[in-house]
Amino acid sequence: MENVSNNLSGRMAERFRGFLPVIVDVETGGFDAERDALLEIAAVTLSMDQDGLLRPHPAVFAHVEPFPGANIDPRSLEITGIDPDNPLRGALNERTALDHIFKSVRESMRENDCQRAILVGHNASFDLGFLNAAVRRTGHKRNPFHPFSTFDTVTLSGLAYGQTVLSKAVQAAGHMFDTREAHSAIYDAERTAELFCTIVNRWRRLEQFEREHIGLGVL
Repeated sequence: MENVSNNLSGRMAERFRGFLPVIVDVETGGFDAERDALLEIAAVTLSMDQDGLLRPHPAVFAHVEPFPGANIDPRSLEITGIDPDNPLRGALNERTALDHIFKSVRESMRENDCQRAILVGHNASFDLGFLNAAVRRTGHKRNPFHPFSTFDTVTLSGLAYGQTVLSKAVQAAGHMFDTREAHSAIYDAERTAELFCTIVNRWRRLEQFEREHIGLGVL
């Protein structure tokens, strides 16, 4: 059997084939990425220590102004508690909000020698759909994210813990989840980041365990 230690690396770029995982959560005015408003977006970048374990950075966040003509379903606002007309939100237009998020992502890509970011989300296709729609509307030319590939923590947590609902998966991973804070982009992104790191780190520790026991001739 090939020596497992030859395949282990503490470098983020090598761990994820040149990709930087970035946890993203959006809050919206509905489910249609082309017609419904993007109202909040948060992103969490990651670092990797010398043992190959992931740690989340503080989230980068923006309230977002609905684009002209955007649809907002009142039922969505009941769930999120967002008031799009509240001037205290300090909402940014879509282009400025994307610039704010993408700047942090590109900085982390440079720090980790990664060529591209890959979106990590709970039901990742939803978040990526709204992100890509905003990129198209604004004509943004510097989107650091892969246009269709994702890491989905629904699938990962289903495998690791037998749970697919975010709150239950986070708790199964040993973390706290406050349902009163849920459906805020920054809170959900931070909890999803904890979940993703815990699953990836659990696999890393399993690799280390197998390497040590293979080396001792136990397995």
